[in-house]
Amino acid sequence: MGLKQIDHGTEAYQQMVQLRHQILRAPLGLQFTPEELMAEKEEILIAAFDDDDIMGCCMLSPVNDTTVRLRQMAVLDQVQGTGIGASIMTFAENIARDKGFAKMMMHARATAVGFYEKFGYKVIGAEFSEVQLPHFMMEKLL
Repeated sequence: MGLKQIDHGTEAYQQMVQLRHQILRAPLGLQFTPEELMAEKEEILIAAFDDDDIMGCCMLSPVNDTTVRLRQMAVLDQVQGTGIGASIMTFAENIARDKGFAKMMMHARATAVGFYEKFGYKVIGAEFSEVQLPHFMMEKLL
């Protein structure tokens, strides 16, 4: 498996959109809008590949000069629990540090809080609803 930063609009990006749709959006009956996808040109796009097949992904969105937001973390169902998500998290944190960010935050689905806590992320504040699901704000100093 290889981890890499990918470019918006490439074949790898199209695979990333497809994976995120399959894992994060389709089960909720949601689609990406063209505007959402165009806005991702400014994101730091990260993906894990096995040869040419995408296994998982995430993106980083700068919030301000010191904070970056982890978004759209997704790993193929059949390879969850194999360490791919952990590898993506480590890779994303390293990229964030290399780009000068001191803190990473996210809106974590309630079902994923335990995963992020393993990496030192802490819940900040009360549960809220986003894309029809319970979420928590989480953050970590890098």
